Amino acid sequence: MIDIAARIALFPFLAWQGHVTRKNIVKLPEAGGRREGVTGTGPKLRLLIVGDSSAAGVGASHQEEALLGHMRKRLSQTNTVHWWLDAKTGATTLDTYERLIERPAQKADVVSVSLGVNDITGLVPLPVWLARYNRLLNLLQDKFEADVICVSGIPKMEYFPVLPQPLRWVLGAQANRFDRYLRKLVARRPECRFVEMDFEPLPTLMSRDGFHPGPKIYADWGRKVFKAVRRDVRKLSDPHGPLRH
Repeated sequence: MIDIAARIALFPFLAWQGHVTRKNIVKLPEAGGRREGVTGTGPKLRLLIVGDSSAAGVGASHQEEALLGHMRKRLSQTNTVHWWLDAKTGATTLDTYERLIERPAQKADVVSVSLGVNDITGLVPLPVWLARYNRLLNLLQDKFEADVICVSGIPKMEYFPVLPQPLRWVLGAQANRFDRYLRKLVARRPECRFVEMDFEPLPTLMSRDGFHPGPKIYADWGRKVFKAVRRDVRKLSDPHGPLRH
């Protein structure tokens, strides 16, 4: 694992690059708009979106352009969707777990989770992160009674325009490693679905901070998450289906 050796050897320089990048990066707000509500007609479906700044819609002007908006539009064509968003800029997997522990229990049929980038930039060790992610999934299933959990993979950080080299290469290699092990974790859990974040790595598709998705990526992401859970939603919408309760 040459990137790990490089990270150790270049740590002072990489730390300096990270500090300068954080200091100079354009600070974008989370997308505006409501974070909970009811939309559509048809069988009731409860949707919870959990995650970090991308889940919160940073890079989009309004939640209508973010993951929440695209998911809500698709699901509300066939269902009455009771939706809410619990996402925060800078959130790590541990932060999210601790925040959800304090939130009142609320049944969620479908949950979308996107976390990991802040754990990588925060230098959380891979085994620690996987244990925290697994504990978060347990919480979503036990406390929020999630029938289906759609886990979005780690984006390809080696293409983030704002990151200078060699920091971009090192973080990209770490992101790919986290993503591989996250896939394995998801594969062991029958209630989980995995969405690969393999979007076209063009700087023009990113937001103007060079770190978050732009509107087209959000639209593609929403489509991929919907596609991953579409069959489950049909089963949940069937009053006699095995998943409905």
